[in-house]
Amino acid sequence: MIDPIFAWIEAERRRQAEGLELIASENYASPAVLQALGSVLNNKYAEGLPGKRYYGGCTYVDEVERLAQERLKLLFGAEWVNVQPHSGAQANAAVLLALLRPGEKLLSFQLAHGGHLTHGSPLNSSGRLYTVEHYGVREDTYLLDYDEIREKALKFRPKVLMAGASSYPRDWDWKTLRQIADEVGATLVADIAHPAGLIAAKLLNDPLPHCHIVTSTTHKTLRGPRGGIIMMGKDFPNPLGEKTPKGQLKKMSTILDSALFPGIQGGPHMHAIAAKAVAFGEALQPEFRSYAQQVIRNAQALAQALMELDYTVLTRGTDNHIVLVDLRNKGITGRHAEEGLEMAGITINKNLIPYDPQPPLITSGIRLGTPALTTRGFTEAEFRQVAQWIDQALTNLANPEKLNAIQAEIRDFLQSYPLPYAPITPAALPAEGRV
Repeated sequence: MIDPIFAWIEAERRRQAEGLELIASENYASPAVLQALGSVLNNKYAEGLPGKRYYGGCTYVDEVERLAQERLKLLFGAEWVNVQPHSGAQANAAVLLALLRPGEKLLSFQLAHGGHLTHGSPLNSSGRLYTVEHYGVREDTYLLDYDEIREKALKFRPKVLMAGASSYPRDWDWKTLRQIADEVGATLVADIAHPAGLIAAKLLNDPLPHCHIVTSTTHKTLRGPRGGIIMMGKDFPNPLGEKTPKGQLKKMSTILDSALFPGIQGGPHMHAIAAKAVAFGEALQPEFRSYAQQVIRNAQALAQALMELDYTVLTRGTDNHIVLVDLRNKGITGRHAEEGLEMAGITINKNLIPYDPQPPLITSGIRLGTPALTTRGFTEAEFRQVAQWIDQALTNLANPEKLNAIQAEIRDFLQSYPLPYAPITPAALPAEGRV
């Protein structure tokens, strides 16, 4: 008997191959990344750091992790890195554990305005452990107001100022944020989970020269496996609270290492670290910068095409890979848009817009992203066609026949843009003891 799990995996592969993937936090990792992710390194326990493990037999995985560290430092110009976080959420939790005691103050970007859940949302441990205030965007422009952030910081006096977003389509002014952090004596933490690949390609403002600590995921614009990282540049927080002498890097890195393990997680996933190393190596190649440039050009083309079709694109454009659309002028909720577009073979996610009158499970907006389809070879022309399909689908949400026709058209179109993944070969289940 064939284990049905492999049939479901193959079904998911076909879904990815036959539809338009527009979720901004998703991408297609390379076959080499997937090969490392599915390797025998999955079998190895390696608590600790290279050369300082709590288990034997780590000679080879030590070299894997060292290579991942070296490539990440080179990619971002970092002085110190940790490649072990299982996710961006774990990376953020470790950093906050290292910097804050329970009840101490965190100032961060509001989730409902495009921030991250792990930056102090009351639904997350960060919002339960620490005293949190939030800053947001202006209601008239939907842009960050750095004067308002400064005023909030001066009033709240946070110990940590955290920046970064999951649905903000514009670049960040890290230099100004550092000036604010210095004025109130706060540690500045940047979460670049979304734009990390664009920053690595030197296409957006670089937080490393200005922020004390930088966290990220590795699977969005970096196009690697699902996972997280922590980095420090030449400037970093002093664990004693004084102006940081260069010799304190080791002390601060030790605090961060310990906050991650054993602070919040156990043994590192060595197969994922190997896959991260592969992805970092790919991102160091010249063609990755060309890819990242195309990601941004495609997002700008998609935003422009949607505006020409009378859609409200927040901030009237984008600097990165995200296009945030307010659907209220179309009389459609984000939830209905997500459901209808999926029927048409277009995968997006409903998304709150700032000052949204709808609840999070309904929303007034949708979030679109260009990394995945850019990986498949889409350029501006293809994304203008994507905008047409989105409009056709949203105009015909009550017409299943039309949605099915759009899906068939998209499926045929994508035959010219194949995924690099072979079909899954199902594995046989043993005759006895089937699950």
